[in-house]
Amino acid sequence: MAKKKDLVIVESPAKARTISGLLGKDFLVKASVGHVRDLVKGGKNGIGISLDTFEPVYKVISNKRDIVKELTEDARNAKTVFLASDPDREGEAIAWHIVHAAKIDESKIKRVIFHEITAKAVNEAFDHPENLNYDLVNAQQARRVLDRIVGFQLSPFLWKKVKTGLSAGRVQSVALRFIAEREQEIEVFIPKEYWVLSVNLVKSTDANNVSQSILFQLQGINDKKGKFLITNQKQAEDCKVDLSNVDQVFNVVNITNKIRKVNPPPP
Repeated sequence: MAKKKDLVIVESPAKARTISGLLGKDFLVKASVGHVRDLVKGGKNGIGISLDTFEPVYKVISNKRDIVKELTEDARNAKTVFLASDPDREGEAIAWHIVHAAKIDESKIKRVIFHEITAKAVNEAFDHPENLNYDLVNAQQARRVLDRIVGFQLSPFLWKKVKTGLSAGRVQSVALRFIAEREQEIEVFIPKEYWVLSVNLVKSTDANNVSQSILFQLQGINDKKGKFLITNQKQAEDCKVDLSNVDQVFNVVNITNKIRKVNPPPP
């Protein structure tokens, strides 16, 4: 009787060929070619999700039926089934869907994750198999549910009110809201004129007869401080005259060292 081979399921046929060469003859490596199941369309509300329980309803994708049939037979004859789909949320969900679509005995299942297709990385993954990460699976399911609940109901509204062919959904709707809120801020913004006065001062020469030029910016007038001290050109010209008429020696009376957060100036 022939020895049972371990089944390895990856997403890509090209990856399947490479990994098969790394693992050897004791492993049968097959590719799912991406997702094998998706949410149904049609039904009571047309989105494949119960709006009472948010429970999704899946079916095998039509052009993946032969692949699922083949994986079902291979898994039945395998000693162990290694799920080696991509190491991300989508890959975790693909592995979970394969288990259900191919009706794989869960006692046979092991999850292997590797981030590079090298002999060392692949062998390390197979030496330390893991369990399916249902947090990632549920995160992917939640994304798809939101896609259907939001997108499938908003897009037809856009077709009716704006233009046929437009799409709206989980991502576009939030992005559009950000843009709309920013546009509202721009519309209600009241511009304020202000002038910035700076003076370029030369530090007194040191013992080596070296001078240093430093740019100073006006921070206050008398007891008033802030950015909007000078609000028109006349005030700016008057301040310029005042600064030009004072004694040309400026004294540093205080130096403070501190860390601060600096934001861009207003438009």
